[in-house]
Amino acid sequence: MKILLVEDDQTIATGIEYSLEQEGFESVLCPDVRSAKEVLANQIDRISLCLFDLALPDGSGYELCKLVKDKSDIPVIFLTAVDDEGNVVMGLDMGADDYITKPFRIRELLSRIKSVLRRYEKQPRQHSIRELGSVRIHTLEGKVIKSGQEVSMTALEYRLLMIFANHRGQVLSRNQLLEQIWDVAGDFVNDNTLTVYIKRLREKLEDDPQKPTIIQTVRGRGYKVGN
Repeated sequence: MKILLVEDDQTIATGIEYSLEQEGFESVLCPDVRSAKEVLANQIDRISLCLFDLALPDGSGYELCKLVKDKSDIPVIFLTAVDDEGNVVMGLDMGADDYITKPFRIRELLSRIKSVLRRYEKQPRQHSIRELGSVRIHTLEGKVIKSGQEVSMTALEYRLLMIFANHRGQVLSRNQLLEQIWDVAGDFVNDNTLTVYIKRLREKLEDDPQKPTIIQTVRGRGYKVGN
């Protein structure tokens, strides 16, 4: 499991990072909001839990918590130097799962992390919003938004887009795509039809359909999502 740790105190961060790795966790360390946003933009689907310091040089853990909770259902634990009821309540109201006050014992932090992860393992993870470049897929509403505008899609187009979104970074062959979409609309979808639907998706989602950056062709192998 990968944990995103955002902490600007290098001594604290190094100690937590070492302890996480000793417990078998993979960690990604960021010292500020800016670098954390870059990680979340590219790796949010691979993050299992976030540890956010509240006071950061260029912002706060609140900002990062809101960003995470708007995009996904990833647990968040706050690290705070202020044991103040107002701060705690604000964080929990934003969707944070727990908080721990500095200074803390590392064993207590690890126990809190494991407890929160156990709770999440008992319920299905739901990613209500998927982002592919400038395209946002609101899965709970079945809507696709590009640059702030809703994109009209047929059931089969939407299903094909979700297959790509659910297999981000993977190369999918044409046969794999056909196996997953052929009966969505109750009709047989052949290879030529698949070509047409991929062309339609590109026309609706790509800035330049002739040079696709979202649904990319991998020559001789199939397609993959590139953003």
